[in-house]
Amino acid sequence: MIPRKKTRQISLGRVLVGGKAPIVVQSMTTTNPVDVDATLGEITRMKRAGCELARVAVPDKEAIKGIRELVCLAPLPLIADVHFDHRLALLALEAGVAGLRINPGTIHQRDRLQKIIEQAKEREVPMRIGINAGSLEERVLKRFGHATPEAMVESALDCIKLCEDIGHRAIKVSLKASDVLKTIEAYRLFSRQSDYPLHLGVTEAGPPFSGVIKSAVGLGILLAEGIGDTIRVSLTGDPVLEVRAAYGILRALGIRSRGIDIISCPTCGRCEVDLCTLVEEIQGRLEHIETPLTVAVMGCVVNGPGEAREADIGIAGGKGVGLLFKKGEIIEKVREGAWVQRLVEEVERMTG
Repeated sequence: MIPRKKTRQISLGRVLVGGKAPIVVQSMTTTNPVDVDATLGEITRMKRAGCELARVAVPDKEAIKGIRELVCLAPLPLIADVHFDHRLALLALEAGVAGLRINPGTIHQRDRLQKIIEQAKEREVPMRIGINAGSLEERVLKRFGHATPEAMVESALDCIKLCEDIGHRAIKVSLKASDVLKTIEAYRLFSRQSDYPLHLGVTEAGPPFSGVIKSAVGLGILLAEGIGDTIRVSLTGDPVLEVRAAYGILRALGIRSRGIDIISCPTCGRCEVDLCTLVEEIQGRLEHIETPLTVAVMGCVVNGPGEAREADIGIAGGKGVGLLFKKGEIIEKVREGAWVQRLVEEVERMTG
């Protein structure tokens, strides 16, 4: 188990963040909350995938009506994401959101920030101070020249001081950049100077393939160093993919496990089956499983069971016949057309 840095604990609705609480998986809806049905549908799918906190953009005053409804209907605590107009933050707090994300680079007027913090304190609503390399305050940029990790940390600490002066300490912090190394260094610097909980992410990571790579490298390094209390994998696409990717990163580090972990061989000249299609079908059939389970799908009946010895269950396919095995031990020979069905049946029996 990777030892984590001890941070302060806050509560967003029923979800604990920081302290000894598990690392929390978060995502963000792609919809405008004006469309309550579409937004609620996304949040529901996110929850089924294992998401624990849902962030929702508040682009304008019209969105507040939807936020009010979603606070009552959504199956996850809502975090309102507000930029530029401080009045939207105040309205979101009135609507009853569980958390508020603000960026001091987009709401940089001191008196307006102060009003938001005062209202958050009065309503006992935690705030995320979300620092983004692409939107630092002008005064910070003038001092450092550009968005260095040091500049990002100074921006965060300055906003924290304002919160502490007002007496609001239910805070978590993020320091995101699209540059992975800059992101890592900013979090390291901040973690050495403060014990407020940290929300990890590489911002604007990109489409699913490259975005997951950037996020796995950036978040993986920080998590392996014991840094981080909540995470979001930012992808251009379905938020459900973000949630699955987040659990994949956590699982790879032995931090948290959820659902099916498929291990499969990369194929070679000995492979006598369409392994790519087989893996894709099995993965689709097992998406609903929440119980942590390692499933091996191998393309060689000679070495498959041995190579996947630590898997809970698996299939090693050969020409016309496959071997169904548990913990490396063969339990059944299965004809080719029945591989998927038998494997799915056995997994559902094990997790039912």
